[in-house]
Amino acid sequence: MPSYKLSYFNLRGFAEVSRLIFAAAGEKYEDVRYERDQWPAHKDEMPLGQMPVLEVDGVKLPQSAAIARFLAKQFHLAGKDNFEQAQVDAVVDTIYDLLKAFIPSRREQDEAKKEELTKKFFGEELPKHLQNLETLGKLYGNGGHFFVGNQLTWADLLFQNFAETFVGMNADCLNNFPWLQKNRAEVEKQPRIAEYLKNRPKTEI
Repeated sequence: MPSYKLSYFNLRGFAEVSRLIFAAAGEKYEDVRYERDQWPAHKDEMPLGQMPVLEVDGVKLPQSAAIARFLAKQFHLAGKDNFEQAQVDAVVDTIYDLLKAFIPSRREQDEAKKEELTKKFFGEELPKHLQNLETLGKLYGNGGHFFVGNQLTWADLLFQNFAETFVGMNADCLNNFPWLQKNRAEVEKQPRIAEYLKNRPKTEI
């Protein structure tokens, strides 16, 4: 049985979907969390000088989406067949489109410009991307509450993680998307996920 070690900052961020996959699968792993001031001492240990990094029996794998996709396939959370996996990937890619629109407002240093970008994101960009996700959920969910095939996949876990961030910043942002609200609720009441969410370290994002 492989041994797993996941290294990232002490944040949810881009590693949290992989932590959620481990939780949903009931699989053990070493959850290494670096504080910002610890990172420079470990940066050269990582293949691309960035995190997250997953070690599988000591072999290091970078890139958050590659890590999550591998774990999802490993633990049967990627779709039942090749076409379902493609549907899951379509949802995941749509979530990453949403994140690409979000990141500039997070990285902006000028406070006035940051406020302007954040307002534009929540007013214009986020609703558009959420509508795309609602469309895919209804299209691929077989009448259920999960994105693909009426069963939990890593697409649901990825959405849960970032929806938590958006709702934390704007409590009403999912109000016009009842399917997505139900999806998030269904994910969070899965017993292993509920247990993980209750006990994980409390971080801002």
